Amino acid sequence: MPLTSHGHPVPDDLLGALNSSDPSCDSIKTLRDRMKQDGYLLLRNLLNRDEVLEARRDIFQRLADVGEVSTDHPIEMGVATGTSQRGEKVSDLAKFWQDLSELPALRTVTHQGPMIEFFEGFLGGPVRPFDFLWLRTMAPGKASGFHYDHVYMNRGTDNLYSCWTPLGDVRREEGTLLVMENSHRFEDLTSNYRGVDVDTDKSVNGTITVDPVGFARERGVRLLSSDFQAGDILILDMFCMHGSLDNTSEEGKIRLSCDTRYQLAADPIDDRWIGESPIGHGGGYGGMSAAQPITAPPIFR
Repeated sequence: MPLTSHGHPVPDDLLGALNSSDPSCDSIKTLRDRMKQDGYLLLRNLLNRDEVLEARRDIFQRLADVGEVSTDHPIEMGVATGTSQRGEKVSDLAKFWQDLSELPALRTVTHQGPMIEFFEGFLGGPVRPFDFLWLRTMAPGKASGFHYDHVYMNRGTDNLYSCWTPLGDVRREEGTLLVMENSHRFEDLTSNYRGVDVDTDKSVNGTITVDPVGFARERGVRLLSSDFQAGDILILDMFCMHGSLDNTSEEGKIRLSCDTRYQLAADPIDDRWIGESPIGHGGGYGGMSAAQPITAPPIFR
């Protein structure tokens, strides 16, 4: 089955591999230079694999408890049932999702240990991660639209980085991130989007395209992705355009991942994403599309 994104087959001539870096061998200067050059850093084996898998099991157990993950398979496999017993109240969904996003095993991976140690070296000082954590449960048939993160979180410092963490081993067929090559150098786009805030400019929804294949052809660039192992992370510049491949898992597996943001503690911070109950884009965790039950059927086959 060919790889697709939003139903568009990704041809071999447009599909490229992400450049990998080894934080145990590459100097901080090398990694900073590579970030400027590529707009992203793929770091292999940075995190503790066992801690990542523990977070995966805890999350899927909670989802199994409300009927969204099958118990007919190993729970850590994360097979979607297409049903849910979470309830329908928005407030209940928001509380459920916030509790899930704040599980201790998950925060150990994202807000402690090797993750923080790396960013302190990379940024050159004490680090302040956003408290809000974007937990992604990408069901079969789902994909992320292509966007720049800048428009969602630009009320603080510009020296801010996104980190995509696969919570488990994830093959491309299960919907890994897809990076638009050299998109941080698309000056016509970056100049138009710089300073734009989706919460104050309601004419902007943030999504640039859901046809990444056509967009890449027009720009003369490739779409970059990879298979991932638990312990890998992908760090993105705020103007590195990305979305994802479709999750076409034949086993019905959920692609489990999370997005986190890191900056220097001394720099100004976007207060939508910090505190005990961050407001986010007006609705906190209840405003996340991912907070909805995992009931989507496969559509890209």
